[in-house]
Amino acid sequence: MGGLDTANNLSAHFQRKDGRAPDELRKVSLTRNVMKNALGSCLCEFGDTRVLCAATIDESLPAWRKNAHAGWVTAEYAMLPASTGQRTKREYNGRKGRSMEIERLIGRSLRAVCNLRALGECCVTVDCDVLQADGGTRTASITGAWVALHDALCAWVDAGKIRRLPLTGQVAAVSFGIVDGQALLDLNYPEDSHAEVDMNLVATDDGNIVELQGTGERICFSRQQLDGLLDLGQAGIEQLIALQNDVTHFRS
Repeated sequence: MGGLDTANNLSAHFQRKDGRAPDELRKVSLTRNVMKNALGSCLCEFGDTRVLCAATIDESLPAWRKNAHAGWVTAEYAMLPASTGQRTKREYNGRKGRSMEIERLIGRSLRAVCNLRALGECCVTVDCDVLQADGGTRTASITGAWVALHDALCAWVDAGKIRRLPLTGQVAAVSFGIVDGQALLDLNYPEDSHAEVDMNLVATDDGNIVELQGTGERICFSRQQLDGLLDLGQAGIEQLIALQNDVTHFRS
């Protein structure tokens, strides 16, 4: 992959513990209509990471959004107690900073491809509940949340609530980074937990970036390395966008 220096080039001889090539996604599946009472739902699986995304629509807006003459799309994110190796305590009164940061990211990502004026004065909430965590829960949440949002809005159109689908495009997310000196796509938990560089990319189907999160966990990285990593992440996004389209026929 151009842009990474020699030590970090994608190597055909590099072996990941799960057998994947450096530029290979985990097995990704998007299963729709998994919840009876949600207008749109999707079970998103990135390898052993599984996130249940469910979209519901309220025909009213938050008080601060009144008289905006436009709708709103938001998200909530949580990890179920048994989603990790050691039980995660439920969040009741006090929300964890990480959960709040992720759900805001999911909301921003979805709003980037939604015409809020065309949505009308209603509020869509997409709940993302992590059933099992093995790295990349936020990227799986965003990728599955778009499918749930798409189906909920299609149902809203079918119900005569709005005239047309207010989606302007697709959005997906993927992780990548440098692990043991090697650029890798879609990090699982063992890779993510000792990555030298750890990144998440959220991007749309037209190639525009919604958000890029990147940290030199153990090493600094150069602009040249960043460019190569972005190429790696964008290739992953393109595959995820294609999978979304396969299950929803959004661009058909």
